[in-house]
Amino acid sequence: VQFVESGGGLVQPGGSLTLSCSASGFSFGVYDMAWYRRTPGQERELVSSISRSGGSTTYVDSVKGRFTISRDNAKKMLLLQMNSLKAEDTAVYYCNRASAVKYMWGQGTQVTVSS
Repeated sequence: VQFVESGGGLVQPGGSLTLSCSASGFSFGVYDMAWYRRTPGQERELVSSISRSGGSTTYVDSVKGRFTISRDNAKKMLLLQMNSLKAEDTAVYYCNRASAVKYMWGQGTQVTVSS
């Protein structure tokens, strides 16, 4: 099993980024998936999840209305469109299953929001 996250970078407050996660080694389409983030000294936080069909999504309150999660089961891809970024969104972002049972974490992608 492997997750490869990409799309992070340095962006000014109010800017946008789209994160991508390429998954391999398991039946991606049968699992609910999620984006997580972690800042230094903090526990990894669930940011957003999406059902296996893509028909149901959840968001942590701090990103509601700004982030949009989506998936492409044929390509085994998970996406996170992030708009109106704030300094507090600065973190390393990871994808994984949206369950207590998770696969090995990928390296993540760094998002830095700063002027």
